[in-house]
Amino acid sequence: MITFRPAAERGHFNHGWLDTYHTFSFADYWDPKHMGYRSLRVINEDKVAPQGGFGTHPHRDMEIITYVLEGALAHKDSMGTGSVIRPGEVQRMSAGTGVLHSEFNHSSSELVHLLQIWILPGSRGLQPSYEQKKFATDEKLNRFRLIASPDGSDGSVTIHQDAKLSAAIVEPGKSVTYQLGTGRYAWIQVARGEISLNGTTLRAGDGASVENEPVMAVTGQSERSEVLLFDLA
Repeated sequence: MITFRPAAERGHFNHGWLDTYHTFSFADYWDPKHMGYRSLRVINEDKVAPQGGFGTHPHRDMEIITYVLEGALAHKDSMGTGSVIRPGEVQRMSAGTGVLHSEFNHSSSELVHLLQIWILPGSRGLQPSYEQKKFATDEKLNRFRLIASPDGSDGSVTIHQDAKLSAAIVEPGKSVTYQLGTGRYAWIQVARGEISLNGTTLRAGDGASVENEPVMAVTGQSERSEVLLFDLA
C-alpha cells in the first residue's frame, strides 16, 4: 500500500530569509494526522536566502541529518565542529544529551536548498556526536546508494536507530528497485524532478509511505530526479 503525501499539502512558511516546507508537524505547523512516520519525525525542505541562517539553538535526543541540494551551508556547534556542507555531502548530528548549533549561508548571491531530516534515536541520553561524508553523483546515478545506517555500513554515516537512508539520482526512462524486508516500512521523498513509484507519479516535494510492498520500483520521468528512501522498522 502506497499512501501519497502531496507537496502542496505540506506546512509552509516564508520568513524572508527562510522559505520552508514541512512534510510533518513542526514548529508552528501542527497536523495530528502527520506527526511523522515510524521513527522518521521531520522532513523539512528549506531554502535559505543569501546571508541568512539559523542562529545558535539547542537540540537533544534526536538524530539530525542534513542533505544539501544547492549552495553551501556553514555549520558550527558546541562540540567544536566547524564545517561547510555542500551538494553530495551528508551531515549527521546526534544531539543526545544536548548540543547547540548554528547553520548559515555566507554567500552574497546564492541560496542554500536543503532537506533537514530528524529521526528519533533508539535510546535517549546518548553522547552528542557529529559526522559528515561526501557521496559522489556517480555512486547514486540510477541506483540506490546507502548514505545512513545503524552500523555505518558501506561507508554510510551512522545513526542510532534501526533505520536506513538511501539516495538515488534517476535519469528519465531509467528504473531502480528496492526490496523491502519482511516487517519493514518505507518512506519515499522526492527531492527534485518527477518519478513513478510502482505506477504512482510523485513530483518534487511529494512523499509517500509504503507498506506491504516487497519491491519498490522508481522510474525517472521528465527529467533527472533525486529521491530519498527511508527503510524503517
